[in-house]
Amino acid sequence: MGKQITFKRESEMPMISVSLGDMEWNKTGAWRTQRPFYEEKTPPCSAACPAGNDISGFILKTAKGDWEGAWNLIREENPFPGVCGRVCFHPCESKCNRGSFDEPIAIHALERFVADFAPRLSKKTGKAGEKRKEKVAIIGSGPAGMSSAYHLARLRYDVTVFESFPLAGGMLRMGIPSYRLPRDVLDRELSNIEALGVEIRTGISLGEHLKLEDLKDYQAIFLSTGAHRSRGLHIQGEKEKGVLSGLDLLKKMNLSKRIKMGEKIAIIGGGNTAIDVARSVIRLGKKATILYRRSREEMPAFEDEILEALEEGVKIRYLVNPIRVGQKDGPKRLECLRMELSEKDESGRRRPVPIPHSNLFIDADYVVIAAGEEIGASFLPEGAEKREGIVLTRRDGSTGIKGVFAGGDLASNQRTVAHAIGSGKKAAMAIDAFLQGKDAEEVIIQHLIGEGPSLSIFGYLHPGERLRNPHVVTFEELNMDYFEPAKRQGESKSAVKERIKGFNEVSSTLSEGVALEEAERCFGCGTCNECENCYVFCPDGSILKREELFSHQVDYDYCKGCGICFTECPRGAISLKEEAK
Repeated sequence: MGKQITFKRESEMPMISVSLGDMEWNKTGAWRTQRPFYEEKTPPCSAACPAGNDISGFILKTAKGDWEGAWNLIREENPFPGVCGRVCFHPCESKCNRGSFDEPIAIHALERFVADFAPRLSKKTGKAGEKRKEKVAIIGSGPAGMSSAYHLARLRYDVTVFESFPLAGGMLRMGIPSYRLPRDVLDRELSNIEALGVEIRTGISLGEHLKLEDLKDYQAIFLSTGAHRSRGLHIQGEKEKGVLSGLDLLKKMNLSKRIKMGEKIAIIGGGNTAIDVARSVIRLGKKATILYRRSREEMPAFEDEILEALEEGVKIRYLVNPIRVGQKDGPKRLECLRMELSEKDESGRRRPVPIPHSNLFIDADYVVIAAGEEIGASFLPEGAEKREGIVLTRRDGSTGIKGVFAGGDLASNQRTVAHAIGSGKKAAMAIDAFLQGKDAEEVIIQHLIGEGPSLSIFGYLHPGERLRNPHVVTFEELNMDYFEPAKRQGESKSAVKERIKGFNEVSSTLSEGVALEEAERCFGCGTCNECENCYVFCPDGSILKREELFSHQVDYDYCKGCGICFTECPRGAISLKEEAK
């Protein structure tokens, strides 16, 4: 350390101002009233992800060209990046801070890019190690069931999945058309889960072929049978021939079954199932008209899907509500009432009210009812309670029956793929705790302090239950002086004339160059990306670069707490707190 230089007389002083030593002797940290420190906060995109993805983390790796690292990071939380990159409603993008600057990051497109690049790595998923003695049965091979199976297998449990349909995938396979989710993508990600040692038995239905008492050899059971029953309209004629539910029609199409339906198809409903049905029948060369009792603003279907449906020739008639399905010399004749909207209901949408004496008639060769889905719970044993259309569970997903858990659409009205994946991951955590005879929160702490298996799902749980830093970075906390506007890079889509010729995927995966360009737009909110601003601007040279750890450290012997590093950090990864007295 340098020593303070003193002069006893003027003649000892240099002729000109020049540094003869250093200031290391003067520990200016004693002056400090506030202390800067590095703090990895939660980006708003990650806070909004129901599956718990470390979004800014995988995008940062993508921006560096580390495709494999990005893929591994996503798969720490989510076994279905290729699926989510295509069919997730990406709430992360609506919360992206970049949207307050120019346009949100195309997060779903980047996730899809990473997932689609992964097969080129030629890396095979291997078993997690020698299995534990405990066995877990999972009923349903949809996103919730397979997500739970994936994480339980990584925890080395012996997992068997039972599926009622002849093919695995649940609603991912049966309820989503292949133009949105190609079957090879789904099969690839299911195969990766099976490679961990998960066994999938298809064609076995709970209640029909299998009862809970038949599963006595399993120490825990996860019910994730989904919402496979279409909700009826309870109107005259809906049970007649030529009227089919939206889910049943999609299942038949996805199982390649032939369906005779004429030319003019009327679809009743305004959700994603109605849109999927309409776009599917267009691809069969039919004319599709959606009848919806509210206005465009109230439609629950994803906006992108609505726009693509309209581009492809789907007609939508708003404020129309069918009240009877009749027959007119072969074709169906729908009797409808015109509607008007009143005040908002419990869903937050304006309530449709019929206009008296406004009857009108709409002719169609075939009628499809897509008015929502509900669970089938006839197989539930005594002790499992159903209320308001779902199976009631405790916070950890457990039912009223010891060792039996429920999740996905069966236990929640938030019926999206991402929510189901997060639900399955949460169930894996709870089942792991149950089989260890511990409380779920106790197991979380064990994992975080390193006493349990190294598995990050315990740091990225369902929204509101995560152990991440609760500080979610806002746009105002970022330093915009270091960013320039840049156009969002999205996926390209095939021409409408080509789309409607078949069920080939509509959009294409980003190229490597475009993916890099888009990833570089990410602010990296709350995450240090080693931009060196703190190091360059610190007037006391108190920022220490630790090359071996690829991180920075504040030398508090010299840091005066001026806050320049805090101000100049572009990403809000440095915080200030009052110095302890």
